Amino acid sequence: MEKWQDRLWTLLKEHEGNEFVTAKGLAYSYVIKGGEMFVSRRTKSITAATIFMAYKRAEELEWIVTGPKKLGTFGASYIYPVFKKLGIIKKEPDKVHGDICNG
Repeated sequence: MEKWQDRLWTLLKEHEGNEFVTAKGLAYSYVIKGGEMFVSRRTKSITAATIFMAYKRAEELEWIVTGPKKLGTFGASYIYPVFKKLGIIKKEPDKVHGDICNG
């Protein structure tokens, strides 16, 4: 794993069990087991590789992501609120914190 991936995965582990809300207003939480994120509202897990792809997509968009579909990955409806709440992505340019996992 690259350094930024380790940092991102550690950040996600620190927030497992917290409550998040999808764009449609559905509450959920997640747990990390091995290289997978298990969301309380789904039976299928979201792999670390998928989350890393979503992160790279956010980076391509310069951290301004206006909705889950912009991430273009499986599970984006759950990844997006997590990234948003953790300050990885923002909806508006003036509020962007930038890349918190590289540094």
